[in-house]
Amino acid sequence: MALLQINRTSSFLYFCILISIAFCNLAYAEHGLPDFTKLVENNAGAVVNISTTKQQSTRRALPPNVDIPDMPQDGPLGDFLEKFFGGQQGPHEDYFNSRSLGSGFIVSVDGYVVTNHHVVKGADEIIVKLSDRRQLEAKLIGSDPRSDIALLKIDAKDLPVVKLGSANDLKVGQWVLAIGSPFGFDHSATSGIVSAKGRSLPNENYVPFIQTDVAINPGNSGGPLFNLHGEVVGINSQIYSRTGGFMGLSFAIPVEVAMDVIDQLKDNGYVSRGWLGVYIQEVTRELAESFGMDTPMGALVAKIMDGSPVEGSDIKVGDVILSFNGQEVQSSAALPPMVGRVRVGEEVKLEIMRDGKLSTVKVKIGQLPDADQPVAGEAVEKVSEGVLGLDLRALTKEELEAMELSHGLHVLSVVDGAGKSAGIRKGDVLQLVNGEKVQSVKELKEIVEKLPKGKFASILVQRRQGPQFLALKIPDAEEK
Repeated sequence: MALLQINRTSSFLYFCILISIAFCNLAYAEHGLPDFTKLVENNAGAVVNISTTKQQSTRRALPPNVDIPDMPQDGPLGDFLEKFFGGQQGPHEDYFNSRSLGSGFIVSVDGYVVTNHHVVKGADEIIVKLSDRRQLEAKLIGSDPRSDIALLKIDAKDLPVVKLGSANDLKVGQWVLAIGSPFGFDHSATSGIVSAKGRSLPNENYVPFIQTDVAINPGNSGGPLFNLHGEVVGINSQIYSRTGGFMGLSFAIPVEVAMDVIDQLKDNGYVSRGWLGVYIQEVTRELAESFGMDTPMGALVAKIMDGSPVEGSDIKVGDVILSFNGQEVQSSAALPPMVGRVRVGEEVKLEIMRDGKLSTVKVKIGQLPDADQPVAGEAVEKVSEGVLGLDLRALTKEELEAMELSHGLHVLSVVDGAGKSAGIRKGDVLQLVNGEKVQSVKELKEIVEKLPKGKFASILVQRRQGPQFLALKIPDAEEK
C-alpha cells in the first residue's frame, strides 16, 4: 500500500515537471527573439525600389591665355582637341547621366508612393520598380526638403499597400524592422530596436526623429520602418556614420509627421507650417537655477523676431516655454515640431515661466517663412568693465538698427573673469543681465553689483548665429 502511494506521488510530481517545462517553453517563445517571416511576407510587396536619372554636364576648356596654331583636322592632335576641348575654339560641353537608388512604399491602391526628398531631388526621370518586376515611370506630386518627404504617383491599379501605425505608441526597446534596397539589393530586411525617440538632428528642426539600431545603408532611404504588428511607424531617412556605411545609429521620420506632409502635398502640392517667430535655446542647469527652476526643461526665448506672430503678444525675451497646447516641452528641440504641425491661424496656449512664476498666454500661429537671417556690427570708443573681465563699447544708433536691436554693449575682448567663465566671447553684444536691459557700461556695473554672489544669473548675448542666454556667476570673495 505504501509502495502504491509513493508511485502515485512520483507520477504526480513527474506530471507537474512536464507542465512546468511546457510553460517555460511557452514563455520562451513569447519573450524570445521575434520571428519576422510573416511580417516580411505580408509587406514586401508594397515596398518598392526607386532609381533616378539626372542629366549633368561637364564643360571643358583650354587654359586661359593659351593659343594653339591652326592644324589639320584629321591629324592626331586635332582629334585630341576635338574630343577633349571641342576642337580649337575653346569650351566643349559633354552630358552624362548620374544615377541614384533609394526605396519607397505604396500607400494607396491607385499608385501613390512615399519616399525621401533627397532620393528624388533634381531627378529628370524617376523609375519605380515593383515586387512583380514591373518598372514604371513615376510623376513627382510634391516634395518637402524640411521633412525630407516626397510623394510620387505611378500609373497602376490594385496595388498592395502598407498598413499605417503610430510612432507615438512606440517605446524605447521595442523591436522594429526595415525593408528596402541597400546598395540596390531589393527587398532586404534588417531588424533592431528603437534606441530613442524625439531626436533632434542638425538643420532638421521640424522632425522629431526615431533613433534605431536597424542596419540602414545607402539605398534604404525612403523605405518603411515596421513595428511587430506589421504597421509602418517611420520612414528611414538618415544614418550617423564616419565611414559612409552603417555604424549602429539610424534615424526614421515618424509616420505621423510624414502623413501630415503627404496629405498637404497631395492636396496643395506644397507644405505650410506653423511659426511662432522666436529664437529659442536649451535651459541648462545653471540657467534653470538663475530662473528659480528646480529642473532644467523647456525652451528659453532668446529673441522675438520683427513681424513674427508673437510680436506684441504676452511672450517676452527671457520667458521659458514649458508647455505648448497642453504638451510638455521637455527641451528646446521638442518645440519646433510641435509648432510646425499646427495649422496657420490657429490659436494655441503656452505655459511659461517668468520671474519664477507660472502663467498661461495665448498666441495665434503664423506661417513659417522660407528663410530668415541674423546680423552683426563694428567699433567705436572702448570702455572697460573690470568685474566681468570684459572690454566693452557702446553701439551707435545705426549699428543697433542694422542688427535689429534696441540696446546692447559690444564685447571687444575677454580676459579671465566671471564673463569668460560664463562663456562670453569677443564680438558678443550684451543685452540683458538678470532680465534687466544693458544700455550703458554704467548701468551694467550697477546691475552686476546687485547680483547675488556665488549664485547663477542669466545673461543674454547676441551673436552672428543669433541670440543666446548664458549663466553668469559672480564669485564670492573667497573664490576670487
